[in-house]
Amino acid sequence: PERQQILAVLRSEECCDLAPAQVWARLLDDGIFLCSISTMYRLLAAASENRERRRQRSHPAKKRPELIATAPNQVWSWDITKLRGPTRGVYYELFVIIDIYSRYVIDWIVAPAETGELAKDFIDRAVASQGIARDQLTLHADRGTSMTSKPLSQLLVDLGVARSHPRPHVSNDNPYSEAAFKTLKYCPAFPGSFGSIQDARAFCETFFSYYNHEHRHSGIALHTPASVHYGTATEIRVDRARTLDAAYAANPNRFRGRPPAPPKLPTKAWINDPSREALIQNK
Repeated sequence: PERQQILAVLRSEECCDLAPAQVWARLLDDGIFLCSISTMYRLLAAASENRERRRQRSHPAKKRPELIATAPNQVWSWDITKLRGPTRGVYYELFVIIDIYSRYVIDWIVAPAETGELAKDFIDRAVASQGIARDQLTLHADRGTSMTSKPLSQLLVDLGVARSHPRPHVSNDNPYSEAAFKTLKYCPAFPGSFGSIQDARAFCETFFSYYNHEHRHSGIALHTPASVHYGTATEIRVDRARTLDAAYAANPNRFRGRPPAPPKLPTKAWINDPSREALIQNK
């Protein structure tokens, strides 16, 4: 009966939303002692009622970004990664923008630190370099302080560029930037650390020039990002087909009677393909 009396008090309208310590103190102020605070917790636990009694803040689920590009300069992905400096604790910030359709690196900078103003100037320069019109481009980026800063947010509104952000802790929501950084840091020539910021900039100048104009990317039918971005990939594929046709004509047995063809260029690129998600839901 004594335990039920204590539980009845804890469940009462006056006390049901209060922590046991609050109930204990209020009762004591009224000249009532039923039990210790720890006993209140023990009795609530035994009754499976030992939980947070306050209303909890709810966090609505973040929206899954679904972006599709069918041509260059429709969707860009940008991110920042750290490059190790000459001594422990010294890092440089590498900003990179990549077009998800062509895989072309639109622009990059290496800075001693990241700031909202620097991000604003970086994006402004990239948009101007490509002649982006209003409502043409969606810019996808993580939720870092630079990506969500007020100067950059206002710039995107002024330029008519739509913003997109991945869900927290979901790396697959920004795969193009992640893949580009992996290609950079797993490059055999990558030094691991740089003696100065000038050294880091010199390396990135060489790397991104190679990446855009020489690297045959598996995601774009083994063309260079520059050829896809600036529209020469279709002509190059025709030349490749002629070379393969000639090889087949010279020795069809080598191909077991099946004429070879160069890989087809992709017609679209996406972040979280919405058509695939709809198919999964329908199943």
